Formats: sequence, C-alpha cells, structure tokens
Amino acid sequence: MLPRMTDLRSAPGSAADASTPTPASRAPLDGPVPGAPRARALGISMSLSGFAVNQVGAALGALAFPVVGPVGVVAVRQLVTAAVLLPIARPRFTRYRAAEWWPVLGLALVFSVMNLTLYASIQRIGLGLAVTLEFLGPLAVALLTSRRIADAACALLAAAGVLVLTHPGPASDLLGIGLGLVAAAAWAGYILLNRTLGRRLPGIEGTAAASAVAALVWLPVAILWFAAHPPTAGALLLAAGCALLSSIVPYVVDLLALRRLPAGLFGILTSTSPVWAALVGWILLGERLRPAEWIGVALIVTSSAVASGLALRRAPRTAD
Repeated sequence: MLPRMTDLRSAPGSAADASTPTPASRAPLDGPVPGAPRARALGISMSLSGFAVNQVGAALGALAFPVVGPVGVVAVRQLVTAAVLLPIARPRFTRYRAAEWWPVLGLALVFSVMNLTLYASIQRIGLGLAVTLEFLGPLAVALLTSRRIADAACALLAAAGVLVLTHPGPASDLLGIGLGLVAAAAWAGYILLNRTLGRRLPGIEGTAAASAVAALVWLPVAILWFAAHPPTAGALLLAAGCALLSSIVPYVVDLLALRRLPAGLFGILTSTSPVWAALVGWILLGERLRPAEWIGVALIVTSSAVASGLALRRAPRTAD
C-alpha cells in the first residue's frame, strides 16, 4: 500500500498507504500546528476515519484474492494510483538528473515490494497481523534514529509484541510472517527514500513519478497475469476500490487533517492503524485474533504511541 501523508510530516520523509503510508508511521516529529480545539477535534476524527478507510481498502483487495491473487490486486493498484496521481502532479521527467532519478527508481521498487509482500502476507496470516508487522518498518526508523534510553525501551516493547503476536513455533506460518517483515523493511525504505526525494522535487511530484515508473513495470505483468488468470468485473472493481481507498482517499484525508493537527499528534493517532486493521479484518473478512494476538498488537501500538509522544514532547514548541 502507498504509505500515508504522515510520512511527509513525521518519520523522515504520500500519497498514502499505504498508507500511507507512513508508521508512528510514519518519526522525529514536528511541533504543534496552530488551530482551535474544534479544528483539532475535526482533525482527529478525520484522521481516525482515514485510517479505517485505508484498512477497508486493504480488505477489498483481499476479497479479490480468490480470483486475481495478490499479484493481480497489486497490478491494478499500481495502474490506478498512477492514473490518478499523474494528472495531478504532472512530473517533469525530462528535467530529472541522476540525483532525482535514483530515488524515483528506488521508490518505484519499494512500492512494488511493499505492496506485493504485504498482500501476500495478508493472504497467509490475515489483515490484522500483516498490517501490524508492516507497521514495524516506520517504527524501526523512528527508534533507530534515536539514542535515548526511553526509545530503546519502546523498541524492546515492540520486540516483545512481535514475539507474542507471531508466537513462533512449528505451527506458525513463517512465510507469512516473513513477508510481513519484508513489507515492514520496504516501508522503512520508503520513508528514507521519500525524505531524499522530498528535498529534490516539490510536493507529491516524486511520489507521482515513482508511481508512473512502477505502473510501467506492472503493465506487462498485468497483461500476462490476467491472461493466465482471467479477472471478473467484480474482482477488478474490488482491486480498483482498494487503490482508491488505500491510496487516494487517505492521501486527501491526511492532507486535510495535517492542516488541523500537530504532526506529532497525527503520528500518535497513526499508531491505531493495526487496531483498525484487526477490526476491519474481523468485520469484513471474518478473521478473528486470539487473545494473545491482541496482546501483541497492543504492545506494538503502545510502543509506537509512546515513542511518538516522547518525540512530540521533545519537539520545539510554537504558539498555539
């Protein structure tokens, strides 16, 4: 999924997934953004709604798996996302030099790896667990860039959450867990690459350019895949809905919410994403987490929220 707008304002470094990205999501945090309490309340409600919609989009993609599989869903997502972002950002490819091209190409690769491994993980271990594991990527970026003891404690708490969540043993789906962790690493890579690209290209131009490159790669893949796995209209609509709800809609919602909230508070709210994923997986996909798995989710969410809160307290204060 495309990481969320938090990536632009939090952990170093969209058009969501995402999601966007973004993980909290998406790590050193900005100071407060001026705004009345009513505006902040609206921003909080918009943020939480955006996180829920993001996970609903992922669930729609999962519903298309029986017909087109994760590869088909990712192909449609990449094509739809590029089709929406390109007319908005209008990247000027002919003006790019090596300094712009290498992060654009890296971001395109990260998009593909992140989305494919996340959806393959969802197919094997469920939406709630896969999204929680993916969430470790931006959390790792936030914690590894700090040398404070409190952040090290948060990292240990998150590690404990992973152990409880995945309960490694002979019955564990190690491949599904591994795919979720690869998605986490890709999300961390997205944050670092997007930070570099954000310094070299304005607005969302870098994200749009990377989406266009990824779409060019995925177009022949889509043709070959759908030739071997003929899609139904319903499956294509589900995959397209996944692209809109997990990429485009969260991007717009995040953009509006960040005008009303400090980025640090937004990061703390983003920590609820794994909970939304578990709830949506339960309601729409019939996936139920065991008590131990809920404990693992709670430990990781708490670790991210505490790390974000500590970063927010350390951020320079500006007048409200």
